[in-house]
Amino acid sequence: MHYHDWSDVSRGVHVKSLTPDGSDVTIIYNGLLNKSGASEVYLHAGFGDPMHWRIVDDYRMQRTAEGWKKTLNMEDRQLTFCFRDSANNWDNNNGYNWSYNIG
Repeated sequence: MHYHDWSDVSRGVHVKSLTPDGSDVTIIYNGLLNKSGASEVYLHAGFGDPMHWRIVDDYRMQRTAEGWKKTLNMEDRQLTFCFRDSANNWDNNNGYNWSYNIG
């Protein structure tokens, strides 16, 4: 069961909540970088206010049949994120990034 799922289908981004309180999520990515043949994809993510990220890090994603995946513990109720590949090409939703809130 997924409790707080969210998707941006047109851009190949899906967030699945793994727990009732939303504290653990899996991000699945099948977007532009994947379609361009990226050999590695990284989740660039931060928590809190989308204008002032904190606890910012890059997480190497795992290639799966569903797409590139990474599971995170939500350090805050708000997650803001984008993606990059090993050649430093970015998919940041045309500069808007993506946000997920377990509100």
